Amino acid sequence: MAAYRRLGVIAGIALLGLGVTAYSSAGPVPSTEALDIAAVTKTADCPKSPAAPGGPPGGSVPIAKTVKPTSTRSSTVIVPDGPQIRCGTVQVTMHQDIVYASPTVAGVRHDLKLDLQIPRTKGPKPLVVYITGGGFVRANKTNNLNQRTYVAEQGYAVASIEYRTTRTGSTYRDGVADVKSAIRYLRAHADALGISTDKVAVWGQSAGGYLAAMAGATNGREQFEQGDHLDRSSDVQAVVDQFGTHDLARTADDFDAETRALTMAPSSSINAYVFGPDSNRTVLTDRAANRAANPATYLGPSSAPFVLLHGDSDRIISPSQSLIMLDALKAKRVPGTRYVIKGADHGDLAFLGDPEAGQKWTTQKVMGPITRFLDKELRDRR
Repeated sequence: MAAYRRLGVIAGIALLGLGVTAYSSAGPVPSTEALDIAAVTKTADCPKSPAAPGGPPGGSVPIAKTVKPTSTRSSTVIVPDGPQIRCGTVQVTMHQDIVYASPTVAGVRHDLKLDLQIPRTKGPKPLVVYITGGGFVRANKTNNLNQRTYVAEQGYAVASIEYRTTRTGSTYRDGVADVKSAIRYLRAHADALGISTDKVAVWGQSAGGYLAAMAGATNGREQFEQGDHLDRSSDVQAVVDQFGTHDLARTADDFDAETRALTMAPSSSINAYVFGPDSNRTVLTDRAANRAANPATYLGPSSAPFVLLHGDSDRIISPSQSLIMLDALKAKRVPGTRYVIKGADHGDLAFLGDPEAGQKWTTQKVMGPITRFLDKELRDRR
């Protein structure tokens, strides 16, 4: 089993050529700790998140009773059987609670933090920014440690970020700005952190998939640039979008009538993340707002290539959402690939009492296309 070893902060001791240090927008500050994910065996289980696995708080997101069969047109179907991903071949260092931005919401400062995993391997470590899900209600950066560690062991620096949600009265514009702010911050401190940011990927799941799609579609769009390090680029070179929504007004198109009504209600988390708290507007009736919140609206020559993965049994985001996005990518001549995961639901559903559901997403068959895509786009490995 992968082991965790706490490392004290000892002045002058370097780890992977990097002091055990956290960084804020003001510059380096001492870190309370770093974690060393040790390679004990070469066939170790990937480490689990220290907190309960991700997902929206109970009751905040409707769960469909029925799901229409999804089209696999222009897509590749993966049967998620076979072995699970394994970790332990490479030692990975994690630096926790790095403050990358401190936006003010309604006069209150919110320190946004990230956790950075760096593999102890030779050569540059291209950056992958992971954006967790949470129904637009929360953003727990500790989620999905197993998958993040696996990707880090393939030679990538993986930063898992917090972002603003409906809990602070924030909207998708703030969330997209936060993702871009994290990328600029990491580029500004790349040399000190020992990572390569010439090419950057964003990788998101669920609500994080939506924000990843927005970040990749809006390369060069200044309206989403806020905060510090504005002299640095927030452009990304690859998007991994797992079961994210895109055309928000059609999020529940594949579901039963009751679920569609709940998902599109004015009080839903989707509408709150578009219009802010206490609004009676909806993306169903406000077409202009829905278009402005759709990543497909911003696609163009500067947009990054996409890989889309969606379970055909997803009960939270309609599986047709990824096909809608794939069609939009093709229409704008942006490279895109869609994988349909047979029998898979909405990622890790442990929060619904189904601890086994996430295992379809952690097979080598499913994670393989993700790492191969990263290799192609960030390392030019064909």
